[in-house]
Amino acid sequence: MIRVVPSVAILGGQVVKTIRGDVDKVKVYDKNPLDLAMEFEDNGITRLHLIDLDGARQRKVVNYPILETLSKYTKLVIEFTGGITSDGDVRTAFEFGASYIAVASVPMHQPEKFSAWLTTYGNKKIILAADAYEGIVRTKGWKRHTGIDIMEHIHHFYELGIRKVKSTEISRDGTMEGPALDTYKEMLRRFPDLEITASGGIRSVEDIENLEAIGVSEVLFAKSFYEGRIQLKDLQKFHV
Repeated sequence: MIRVVPSVAILGGQVVKTIRGDVDKVKVYDKNPLDLAMEFEDNGITRLHLIDLDGARQRKVVNYPILETLSKYTKLVIEFTGGITSDGDVRTAFEFGASYIAVASVPMHQPEKFSAWLTTYGNKKIILAADAYEGIVRTKGWKRHTGIDIMEHIHHFYELGIRKVKSTEISRDGTMEGPALDTYKEMLRRFPDLEITASGGIRSVEDIENLEAIGVSEVLFAKSFYEGRIQLKDLQKFHV
């Protein structure tokens, strides 16, 4: 059964959603992060993907107090991402309540450091965030065009033991245009034992079912819920 995970992005203490990865142009939602997390939990959700957009901008973990609050007042398993660039950031994320961290820029630009984290914390707690625009990896808050093919990028760390990958198709982020099914199919063809978290474009329960059908382990949703396209009660069948 595919895991269905709400994605909550925090910027300036507010819940927001980016469109095609532009952290400078976000839509703000009138939702308190803790109230939102508790609503998810009350509806059978067990996991949360928390994005520190302030951290992504500042290149360090910023919103650890919100992480701590959500960890303290809910039982949600939290995947944390955004601004994790140093050993101290990794320790902060885990100490303040993250069960997993997803990292994008360090694997690309400081691969030795990321490999050390993988050795220290293990491939069950470290997630490779491989986010791409039309197949080419972008980093540093999705602003830096690396010129590196996403499959090549994943393959490098797959050889080093990574087994969890979160992949956003940036061109579909916040668009509700449907997920990049062909991309995920190709990932699973090349790396059949990889746990893939799909992100970007989710608009309906049918999209989630289609991802499940091809073998995706986890899917993130955000705007489709905020805009009323997906109701939490519609997701209960995925919690059994």
